[in-house]
Amino acid sequence: MKTFKDFLKEEDGMGTVEVILIIVVLVALVVIFKTEITKIVNSLFTKISSQTDKL
Repeated sequence: MKTFKDFLKEEDGMGTVEVILIIVVLVALVVIFKTEITKIVNSLFTKISSQTDKL
């Protein structure tokens, strides 16, 4: 039981606030660069499909 209490009091590692902040930043970046990301993905799929036709 003592080790469980020590585990709860431990402050090492990443906390919930840090994880939420990272997720918020990632979502914001995706929203900001949505059109650029879509263009890149569409370009990649176009190249992949055109090269599979050559096979």
